[in-house]
Amino acid sequence: MLDVEAIRKDFPILDQIVNDEPLVYLDNAATTQKPLAVLETINRYYKQDNANVHRGVHTLAERATASYEAARETIRKFINAGSTKEVLFTRGTTTSLNWVARFAEEILTEGDQVLISVMEHHSNIIPWQEACRKTGAELVYVYLKDGALDMDDLRAKLTDRVKFVSLAQASNVLGVVNPIKEITQMAHQVGAIMVVDGAQSTPNMKIDVQDLDVDFFAFSGHKMAGPTGIGVLYGKEKYLEQMSPLEFGGEMIDFVYEQSASWKELPWKFEAGTPNMAGAIGLATAVDYLENIGMDAIEAHEQELIAYVYPKLQAIEGLTIYGSQDLAQRSGVIAFNLGDLHPHDLATALDYEGVAVRAGHHCAQPLLQYLEVPATARASFYIYNTKADCDKLIDALQKTKEFFNGTF
Repeated sequence: MLDVEAIRKDFPILDQIVNDEPLVYLDNAATTQKPLAVLETINRYYKQDNANVHRGVHTLAERATASYEAARETIRKFINAGSTKEVLFTRGTTTSLNWVARFAEEILTEGDQVLISVMEHHSNIIPWQEACRKTGAELVYVYLKDGALDMDDLRAKLTDRVKFVSLAQASNVLGVVNPIKEITQMAHQVGAIMVVDGAQSTPNMKIDVQDLDVDFFAFSGHKMAGPTGIGVLYGKEKYLEQMSPLEFGGEMIDFVYEQSASWKELPWKFEAGTPNMAGAIGLATAVDYLENIGMDAIEAHEQELIAYVYPKLQAIEGLTIYGSQDLAQRSGVIAFNLGDLHPHDLATALDYEGVAVRAGHHCAQPLLQYLEVPATARASFYIYNTKADCDKLIDALQKTKEFFNGTF
């Protein structure tokens, strides 16, 4: 059990009034709030240690470099990567997945296939569209069954023509958690490279990339109590050695001649220019914060909230919930619509009650087209949310129904 009240004290942004109501923040799938420990780490870095890393020999530069590389080691342990060579700092999940798709362009040829699902975020669709367009490979989609990934459809489409499989571990709309370890084994059996979008799973559950045996794994700091503008790409060393740098310039070079250049060893050959030192160090603090709470405890808390709020949502007449009804398959994300009310109007009405939710297509337009809805509202929960927050959401939804005369 989490001491949620103690945790909430670490997040000063939650202690405010919005539209004359106490803030209930339920937009965590978009971005999470930051604890004081992270804010203080970033502030301390800029106040005391700000310097460029790796090249300087003065004291501030050495301190900054030590903290930056210590952050990489913190991330390595957090996801159980085999080496810090396999941990690349990026701007976020989107950048990480773009890097992998660019690598795929070096491998794919006409007639090859890339397998993704219809529930993917645009960041795990568009880079593959581009890779296939440039190489003549085919982009193949796995569809849904009962609101979750259709494993029979996946098995049927996972042939030796498939060179890459790229899936979200947890959907940012449906909240469904995919069986990545099982799918990775299947992908490797046909010789495919397994890529995982971990943006929605890493904040809430224990990740062990070696146990999952995935080839690439991407996630973002800002969705797990860390800063914006920092993310991670894990890649198996054998693939990162093959992979060409995506950006060129300072930091990533070994030596530059007039007509050619050579690159640093992993992981630095991918980190051109001045890196986001404060972001990396802040992310490491966020990881320490989460691990101090316990990833198993965080996942259990999320499951407890979903088990509490889901039946209350189901009981609201006219409210449609998307995704699997098997709560064991779900993360702390629930997408829904209330009758014919547009999700933007619904989110605005909830905001008047102090409840912050997301509304729109959630960067998952193929999924919403598949579900035959233009948009949904989405509530998503994190470590600082409570059952009282759930009750406030339900109460706000009921008030919204009454305001619109309950004509659903």
